[in-house]
Amino acid sequence: MKQLHNIVAPLILFCLMAVVSLPVPAQEQEGEAVSQQTQDEITPKEEQENTVDVKEIVFGHIGDSYEWHITTWGNTHITIPLPIIVYSSTTGWHTFLSSRLEENGDTYEGLSIAPEGSKYEGKLVEYNAAGEQVRPWDISITKVTFALLFNSVLLLVIVLSVSHWYRKRPQGAKAPGGFIGFMEMFIMMVNDDIIKSCVGPNYRKFAPYLLTAFFFIFINNMMGLIPFFPGGANVTGNIAITMVLAVCTFLAVNIFGTKHYWKDIFWPDVPWWLKVPIPMMPFIEFFGIFTKPFALMIRLFANMLAGHMAMLVLTCLIFISASMGPALNGTLTVASVLFNIFMNALELLVAFIQAYVFTMLSAVFIGLAQEGAKVKTEED
Repeated sequence: MKQLHNIVAPLILFCLMAVVSLPVPAQEQEGEAVSQQTQDEITPKEEQENTVDVKEIVFGHIGDSYEWHITTWGNTHITIPLPIIVYSSTTGWHTFLSSRLEENGDTYEGLSIAPEGSKYEGKLVEYNAAGEQVRPWDISITKVTFALLFNSVLLLVIVLSVSHWYRKRPQGAKAPGGFIGFMEMFIMMVNDDIIKSCVGPNYRKFAPYLLTAFFFIFINNMMGLIPFFPGGANVTGNIAITMVLAVCTFLAVNIFGTKHYWKDIFWPDVPWWLKVPIPMMPFIEFFGIFTKPFALMIRLFANMLAGHMAMLVLTCLIFISASMGPALNGTLTVASVLFNIFMNALELLVAFIQAYVFTMLSAVFIGLAQEGAKVKTEED
């Protein structure tokens, strides 16, 4: 399969280059001349309005906002306003919908969205007596926050429905089928293949957290691939979300770490000259306490962010090449659609892999911290 991939990929690239390099017919050249003449009559303002702003499209999708943009119909932007909740040290609490900002020229009750190039670009700010931008205490329900809450409720509904089915059935009843059977298989796979094998004998103590982390990441990854409301939000591509998940693993590792775990950090089993008079190895081991959760945070954030950006850039190729002639535009359109189908299929796999890898590494770190712990049996 790998050899076939190495043969097919250069062949496809060669075909695309051949299509692009084909000579342009005379009629097409005449059409391009007329198009060039028409283009000369377009004013700079019209040209700027017709230009596709790739940066705005990409960063507008992967970034956070105070409203949920659905689509644009002509000159009308269809958006869902979200609640803004801020506390100002001078004017107190402010609670209103984000649509109020648009209705009042992007300013409402002394609050406004910081313009591009500002230190607080895209965030709510107010101005002090000196005319400087000041950030109030902002607990607004933004796009990412709303998606996070919605996906969490969806996860609760799924888990509680499975739990309710088992509570109604007596122990030893017939194995479930359909969605309940699929969820049982899914949960047992994570529990047996990841948690039990990586944590060790005391895996039951940490199974609730690790199962929650896996399905939380998985459901947010899957919802992020749905291109319409309430999907499409880049929750796991937000570094604040991945940071909280990494901190939870950090606490689980170090709070429940055994004496053997802390001994290996401050007095590891290495030659004495690596520990005294300069505690080189203890310093490295102590530094490793923080690098492990940092790696978890960056890995999940970077992979999910890169996947969303790649799909958006490939989609924008269609609009970027619109002014490059029908031959090149048609070729890039076909290539963009094919690569987008491939990237979406790949992202479905990545959505599962990233949840799997985060849970597995968290289980490994917890398991290493449990070395030498007393094994708890079911009777205990």
